[in-house]
Amino acid sequence: MEITNVKVHKVEREGSRMKGYATVTLDDCFVVRNIRIIEGTDKLFIAMPSRKVAEDKYEDIAHPINSETRAMFEEKILAEYNNPTSTEEE
Repeated sequence: MEITNVKVHKVEREGSRMKGYATVTLDDCFVVRNIRIIEGTDKLFIAMPSRKVAEDKYEDIAHPINSETRAMFEEKILAEYNNPTSTEEE
């Protein structure tokens, strides 16, 4: 599996730790939207798309099943987030 495209949309909301959303295309044939880019205590990280299943409880809709794949997603998304020539701001 290869990540063939990443699009990042930066958001600036006062007081929010969320810094943007990413859309990732896999093998030019499968898309995952609404991957959130979050500002953590000491670094940025990603949060996969999720849905509310109970009060104050969320479940990922799509997610990597191993740490290597999660690291690949995070690396590609954050590289695109930090690339000022290819991001859009809301």
